[in-house]
Amino acid sequence: MTATTVTDGQVVSLEYTLRVDGKVVDTSEGGEPLEYLHGAANIIPGLEREMDGMVVGESKTVVIAASDGYGEMDEEAFIEVPRSEFPDDMPLKPGLEMELSGPEGQPMYARVESMEGETVVLNMNHPLAGKELHFDVKVVNLRDATDEEMDHGHAHGAHHH
Repeated sequence: MTATTVTDGQVVSLEYTLRVDGKVVDTSEGGEPLEYLHGAANIIPGLEREMDGMVVGESKTVVIAASDGYGEMDEEAFIEVPRSEFPDDMPLKPGLEMELSGPEGQPMYARVESMEGETVVLNMNHPLAGKELHFDVKVVNLRDATDEEMDHGHAHGAHHH
C-alpha cells in the first residue's frame, strides 16, 4: 500500500520555488527535487504544516510569515568586529557574505551590515530573517521512510549513503 498523502514518516519529494520580495531566491527547477522526511522538522515549520495532507501531483502556493519561516530579525544578532580581525585582502563592503566559525566550530553565516572607521558591523541574522516567504510547491513523489531514516530523523536519498 503506497501512501498518497503527505503524513509524518513519509519521505516527500518536493519541487519548489521560493520567492521573497518578488524575486526567486531558491528553486529546485533544473535540478533534483528536495527530499525531506515529513514530521521531523527538516524544513521550516510553516512549510511543513502547509504540506500536511497534500497528495502526489498536487501543487499549491503558500505564503509563510517570517515567524514561521526563518524567524524575525534579531536586533541582538549584530556584532562589532575590529577591521584588524579580517584578512587584509578581504574586500569588506556592506552586503559581503561570509561564513565564520562559531564557538563550537560550527559554521555561522554573517554579512557585513556597515563599516564605521576601523569597526565592521556584522549581521548574524539568516538572510531570510524577517521576510515573508512565498513558496510554489509540488509533491512529485512519496514513499515510506526506512527505519534508518526514522532513526536519523532525515531522508537519505540517492546522494547520501
